[in-house]
Amino acid sequence: MAINITMPALSPTMESGTLAKWLIKVGDSVKPGDVIAEIETDKATMEVEAVDEGVVAEILVAEGAEDVKVNTVIARLTGEDEEPTPTAAVKAPVAAAPDPVPVSAQTPAPVAAKAAHAGARNIASPLARRIAQLQGIDLATLKGSGPNGRIVKADVEAAAGRPAAGSQPAAAVAPVVVASAPQVPVTQPPPPTDVPFEAVKLSNMRKTIARRLTESKQTVPHFYLTVDVQLDALLKLRAELNKALESRSIKLSVNDMLVKAQGLALVQVPDANVSFAGDSLRRFSRADISVAVAIPGGLITPVIRDAANKPLSKIATEMKDLAARAKEGKLQPPEYSGGTASISNLGMFGIKQFDAVINPPEGLILAVGAGEKRPYVVNDALAIATVMSATGSFDHRAIDGAVGAEFMSVFKVLVENPMGMLA
Repeated sequence: MAINITMPALSPTMESGTLAKWLIKVGDSVKPGDVIAEIETDKATMEVEAVDEGVVAEILVAEGAEDVKVNTVIARLTGEDEEPTPTAAVKAPVAAAPDPVPVSAQTPAPVAAKAAHAGARNIASPLARRIAQLQGIDLATLKGSGPNGRIVKADVEAAAGRPAAGSQPAAAVAPVVVASAPQVPVTQPPPPTDVPFEAVKLSNMRKTIARRLTESKQTVPHFYLTVDVQLDALLKLRAELNKALESRSIKLSVNDMLVKAQGLALVQVPDANVSFAGDSLRRFSRADISVAVAIPGGLITPVIRDAANKPLSKIATEMKDLAARAKEGKLQPPEYSGGTASISNLGMFGIKQFDAVINPPEGLILAVGAGEKRPYVVNDALAIATVMSATGSFDHRAIDGAVGAEFMSVFKVLVENPMGMLA
């Protein structure tokens, strides 16, 4: 009896994906746990494992097929003792995927042409393929510098005419992950006829960001509260802690300490650690902080679990690992979903203050600007201090203005008196 292999839902928000690469072919035997394909979601490129045992009888969706809906049948297996139907390997295109090309043991001539192009994809890393897609670069035109001629990130970036490593990443925008909702059609005016332009195809990640940012602003009633926070005591403590942690090769960032402060503030003001759920309100007993990280083509929000109760050294170690794997597209869905509140820091770009978009179903996001020298009242006297502006965006369905103000006040006190974060 035939066994269907369907497009899996690899994250809570995944609706469709790109079938980046098949690791099996018609006639191969597979067993549970074998890696059979690479799927590109809106967040990462992930490997898919077989859950059944059998022989590959049909591959119904070709490599490179985009917008393949979750639960679409992409391949079929037969039992080890069954004979595949000779004509079964060639099927009509799958309706859920735009113009998918069926692949079989006997590939028709038009398919063979596409398969030749797919060969370039086979020797490129997932990250290189994603960057090439964003830049509109044909992988078939590149020569790989990796092992066995594999096309790597540096090859694609060199072809795009920008530095390969150490270049400053694009500024992060506020992360938004929301439940499914009907997509709002957007009609764009035609570009000016006298201005040269290039139409760049949207990646799955960029499509998702565009849709969900729109949904968040249209469905979540935002309100904003800003406080100025003196950073001098925190910067002094950070320097002392980094000196003490030097032997363990751990270095705290200001953002690590702000994540800790946000977690503690949510625990001290539990009415702010909530989520609106239609006819109920979810009040969380733990503060899991989603941290915005810029990656090629968009952003992702790895989560620091139980930030209030983790030592700063543990937060720093986890954040370094999560950020590195996020930029390589190697995070698993549990590592970037399920936060109770978010933080987005653009201070490294010199941004003084900004308002972030809430990351539903979370109830708030903290937007952090740069610390800069400003005139500031210190001990009832005007002085020059290092001051940072922080703005909270709150979902007014779940959080009242007074609760939001209390949260911002507690956050300010924690940052200005950072020894309390060590107690």
